[in-house]
Amino acid sequence: MAIWAWLCFSLALAGADVSTYPFIGVRHTHRAEAGLHVVEIHLDAPGLRFQLTQPSGGRETVRRTTVDFCRELAAQVCVNAHFFEPFPSEEMESFLIGLAAADGRRFSEFEKPRQAYALVENAPGVHVSATNEAGLVGPGFAGRLWTVVAGSAQVVTAGKVTIPVYRYAAHPEGVLTPEGKYGNGSSWYDVATSRTLIGLTEDRRRVVLATVERSTVGAVAAVLARDFGVWDAVNLDGGGSTTLVVDGEMVQGPKSGKARAVASSLAVFARRP
Repeated sequence: MAIWAWLCFSLALAGADVSTYPFIGVRHTHRAEAGLHVVEIHLDAPGLRFQLTQPSGGRETVRRTTVDFCRELAAQVCVNAHFFEPFPSEEMESFLIGLAAADGRRFSEFEKPRQAYALVENAPGVHVSATNEAGLVGPGFAGRLWTVVAGSAQVVTAGKVTIPVYRYAAHPEGVLTPEGKYGNGSSWYDVATSRTLIGLTEDRRRVVLATVERSTVGAVAAVLARDFGVWDAVNLDGGGSTTLVVDGEMVQGPKSGKARAVASSLAVFARRP
């Protein structure tokens, strides 16, 4: 059932591309009918750099919208990043879920999240060094980290879609939540909603950001691998958190136009042509 759902949604995500090159080393592709935006960032481009939300407040970060974050920094491209807690909550001070580093400061670690239907234990992060060398990092990584974004799980591995499989313990039928909502026959990853992903090409010379208005994780992952050369990818926070900002304008976000305050966002700085 899940494979069929991915196939249907990935076919729905196919369509005519409109690509622009708003900044040096940056290609923005929009599939309007699919509600899909893909931003490819070439790490060899001059003047390129990344920045994650800096740690602050009494926890790890203070929530703000990706739009406000991007405009204050005068960054060229920004996307929402980590899952966070407490959620749902009106509290603005938050803990990030998973590994995080900003400008060489490592301030959130690998962990076993309390929420198990979406978040995988010790999920890898995407690391970009100060010299724009990119790769995936897992719990055994011992080097210095510069900019790191982590999500719920790795969903593309060596060019193949790798959606997590639930491990049955107390419930052979796969019910993992008090609501009895998710299992291998009805995975959280198969829910069609807004999604945000970050990926890397095999040569590690492109970082690929993707947001979609409504799709499954597997479908977006399949499109990134098939059409954009993504070799490894991580699923970031989605739903009402999904936000993509290009040149100061929110090009993907809630239909209401009111972006959610999130605990972290990733900024890309690039030169204009």
